[in-house]
Amino acid sequence: MYIITREIFAELAKVRNDHCVSLFIPTHRAGQEVLQKVDAIKLKNQLAAVRTTLEEEGMSVRDIDHLLAPATKLVDDQEFWHHQSDGLAIFLAPGFAKHLTLPLAFEAFYYIGKSFYLKPLMPMFTGDGRFFILALESEQVRMYEATRHSIADVIIKDLVPSDPGEVVGYDHEETQLQFRSQQEGQGNAIYHGHGGAVADKQDETLRYFRAIDRGLMKMLHDETPPMVVASQDHLFAMYQEVNTYPHLLDQHVPGNPSEWDKVLLHEKAWEVVRPVFDERRKEKLAALSDQLDTGKTATSIHDIVPAAIDGRIDTLVLRNRADILGAYNPATRRVHLNGAANGSDRSMMNLAAIETFLNGGTVYLVEEEEMPHAGSKVNALLRYAS
Repeated sequence: MYIITREIFAELAKVRNDHCVSLFIPTHRAGQEVLQKVDAIKLKNQLAAVRTTLEEEGMSVRDIDHLLAPATKLVDDQEFWHHQSDGLAIFLAPGFAKHLTLPLAFEAFYYIGKSFYLKPLMPMFTGDGRFFILALESEQVRMYEATRHSIADVIIKDLVPSDPGEVVGYDHEETQLQFRSQQEGQGNAIYHGHGGAVADKQDETLRYFRAIDRGLMKMLHDETPPMVVASQDHLFAMYQEVNTYPHLLDQHVPGNPSEWDKVLLHEKAWEVVRPVFDERRKEKLAALSDQLDTGKTATSIHDIVPAAIDGRIDTLVLRNRADILGAYNPATRRVHLNGAANGSDRSMMNLAAIETFLNGGTVYLVEEEEMPHAGSKVNALLRYAS
């Protein structure tokens, strides 16, 4: 499964050419559909439709063949189709090709323009959110950055101690030796010593956790995503005591994270963090509804595109499976709607989504009945009034 990052999104957003092709098809993870090459046939049909459109636009057969070649090769790649998720996105331009296997159930669709159509990718970043997972044990720590559909390692070895010994040194080793020896012995005096060793162990763990927190805050000081800790209950309580990251969640994933693979850890963590993102989504939509017809909102694509480019949009809500075609003139900062697809037309909703996201805003794709302003395909909550 491809982990799509903001960097990959930004890379796609920068591509400009007269013939940028974006293809989306639903795919299957396994089953008869894979064996019967249903998904490969869908891609083949999409490519045939793209070829027809490009020919009608006057592109030569040779140039079309060259442009579509990376995707055409995938049609007969049986191994490729045995490693799919819920959706496949392919982006082609002269000298550029990238495909993304993603857990998003796309509808079969293609778009040809002067830039790529990235609006369908937004649920990978927004609405489902970005969060951190801290897999914490008494002798080791690992960190991950995740979204609803992805998880990736965060390299922290230069920021935090790899084990308590790096923090407490010789004292830690001596205490560990005493602790093991006392466990192996018998008698009242030994049990009294064991209690002291446990207290020392707890103190050392706290010092270890403080060092972890200090190291992480060098990286997290400007971050705001929630953090979920996966650990045994008593270790989580200890880490809460020393934590200084303001967005640490009160609920954790109980257990020993070293016993889970990354996929299971991700599933457990998402169950903890999902209500947080659901609540944020509700709050954003409610805030937009409450401030309709004020200077803090916009419902016209003519106002929203310039605001998105200026970085003034906090939250953009787009009606799913809808679009507005037109052209944006940066010199006059005006949107011109043409109403029909032609060589000069461009998706204004796609443009607004990309610019909002790249400028740090949040983009939601919602069904028509969820739109705060039902009469518009685009609603925006502005960072400040115009």
